[in-house]
Formats: sequence, structure tokens, C-alpha cells
Amino acid sequence: MIEYETDTIVIGAGVVGLACAKVLAEAGREVVILEALDAFGAVTSARNSEVIHAGLYYAPGSLKAALCVQGRQLLYAHCLNRGVAHRRCGKLVVATTPGEIGYLEKLEATARANGVDDVRLLTAFDAKALEPALHAVAALLCPSTGIVDSHAYMLSLLGDAQAHGAQLICRSPVESGQACAAGGIELQVAGQEPVTVRAATVVNAAGLRAPDVARRIQGLPAAHVPQPVFCKGSYFTLSGKSPFSRLIYPVPEAGGLGVHLTLDLGGQARFGPDTEWLDTADAGALDYRVDARHGDGFYASIRKYWPKLPDGALEPGYSGVRPKLRAGNGEIFPDFVISGPFEHGVPGLVNLFGIESPGLTASLAIGKYVAGLV
Repeated sequence: MIEYETDTIVIGAGVVGLACAKVLAEAGREVVILEALDAFGAVTSARNSEVIHAGLYYAPGSLKAALCVQGRQLLYAHCLNRGVAHRRCGKLVVATTPGEIGYLEKLEATARANGVDDVRLLTAFDAKALEPALHAVAALLCPSTGIVDSHAYMLSLLGDAQAHGAQLICRSPVESGQACAAGGIELQVAGQEPVTVRAATVVNAAGLRAPDVARRIQGLPAAHVPQPVFCKGSYFTLSGKSPFSRLIYPVPEAGGLGVHLTLDLGGQARFGPDTEWLDTADAGALDYRVDARHGDGFYASIRKYWPKLPDGALEPGYSGVRPKLRAGNGEIFPDFVISGPFEHGVPGLVNLFGIESPGLTASLAIGKYVAGLV
């Protein structure tokens, strides 16, 4: 086994791992990014809606709320500074029945408590004036929501990290590790030529695999590794031109934000994700194929806010898997879990668990948060 020593290792080259690497490298650390696959950003970071979230949905005081709001501001500034394609298109969260209006009122209050001050409730008339194809009895307008070219964004993060000396090493899955008595963490890394790597700091940003990676690090108490729960979401694309210029979200459902309409930077509309709880937590056994039969449920959901959706207009698109966590009482844990030495007692180790939406939006803020822990 070849031995190698560095200051900081980031495990995982998704959007969050790349953001952590950028922030740490710019702070003067020697950073190596280990990616199990042959390219960066090829799993969860490549299978999402590419939405820049404002921070409407998350409990005030939670990590999701704080890091989403801060991350949105950092992300817009980064995109402007680096020339990353994006658009602040805004979105409408819609009530399609009178019974859902109360939810919009609570959502407005939550948004304002989180510092999202540009939201406002609209009547059915005002909502239809903005989006004539929309059916709604009321809507919450959020102008600060946007969309971004996620691949270009990740490429810019990697470029910034590399400009400050960081290295990306692909096809390098972490097999195991242990906390060293003399300090630091030693990792056994597979690949074409297995290697043992020592680092003072290790950031586990392995996404779907983060709990599995953490369980393989000797010295980390098992009580500090949560149980992963995978939730698959499929997307369908709209054939033809979208009648909407903003993102359209229904009232959320258990496990996600409902079958919503998002746009890419070319104006193409896509719908999703739906919610399919999986009976496996093995990231290597996931099937990302989209079942065309799910389209029947999509039509019913979409027609609640777009009654004139034509028959046959939806085509299977792509899917992603959300890395959720199960709490000790069996319920799905609602927040990010960012666990550092203060929590688990292993110096230099930071584990990022359950980094689902709004992880893309919050990525730079997560990077700053992690830098503060190490």
C-alpha cells in the first residue's frame, strides 16, 4: 500500500463536496478531493431540479433555513462573478382549493421568519394575471427563487478549488478508515492502485454513501451515524412550449414538495419529482429508470393547477434519489445533520448527512459552515 499525507481530504465531488473544497482551499488548506466515480457531480448533484431555493419551507432556526438563505445569496453572487448561467425567474406556490389557503399563510410567516422578505400572498385574480394558464384560488409569490446551470456551477467550484491548489482524484472510493491515536485520520482508498492516505481533517460529503462511509471509520461511535432512508423522485418533461414563465409549486406532500413545474434555462418545462420510498439504502443498487406508468399520477397532480395540460404531453425524463434520514423514533428527520468533533469526539472529522434539497442552493454556505468546524 502506498502512503500519502495531506492536510484535508474531502470525500465526494458532488456540489456540496466541491463547495467545501473551494472554501477550504481558499482558506489556505491543502485539499484533496476523493471521488469514487470517474467524474464529479455524477449522482445526486446531476439529478435534481436545478432550482435556487429562497428558504420558504424550512423550520426557523434549522440548518436548512439558515444555510439555504445564506447560500442563496452566496450562490447568486458567485454566479454573477463567475459567469455561471442562471435566472431569477421567481415562483408561485399555489392553493388549488380554499382549504389550502391556510397553508400559504403559514408558509408566508415561515418565510419571513427565515428572512425571506420579498414573498407576498396573491389573490386568484392576481395570480392568473401573472400566469394566465394557472388555476389557483390563491398563491404565494416568491421573486427570489431562480434556476441555475448546475453542471457549470460545479465546474466553477472545482476551478476555484484547483486555482488554490486543490486536487480532484476520481475512481478513488474510500474503503475504510480509522482515527489515529497521534491525531488525524487514516483512510484506505481503493482504485487502480490502493493507497493509504492520512489527513488532519476529513470532510465526509459522500452524499447517498455518507452514512456507509462513516460506518467504516473506526473510532467513530456508531450512535453518531444515522440510518439512511432513500426516496426516489421521477421527473417527466413537457413536449412543446411551456405556458408558464415562473416555477409553479403545489402545496407540499409528505417526503417532498409535490409534483411541481420547473424550467431549465432554455425554457423547457419539467414536472416532478414524485415520491417513491425505496426499501434499500444501498447506493450501489439504485435503479434510476423512470417508470412511464407514473405518468398517470403526474397528469392528475398537474391538472390541479394546470387544467389544460394536453393528453400525451408528458414524456419520461430522469430520476434522482433523496438521501433522507430516519430519527430514533422512526420518523424522517427534517434537517441537515452536520456532525463535527464537538458532537462525535473524533478530531478533524466532519460528516455531512441527509444533504438533500436545498443542498444545491445551500452549498457555499455549507462549505463556510464546515470550515468553521475545522
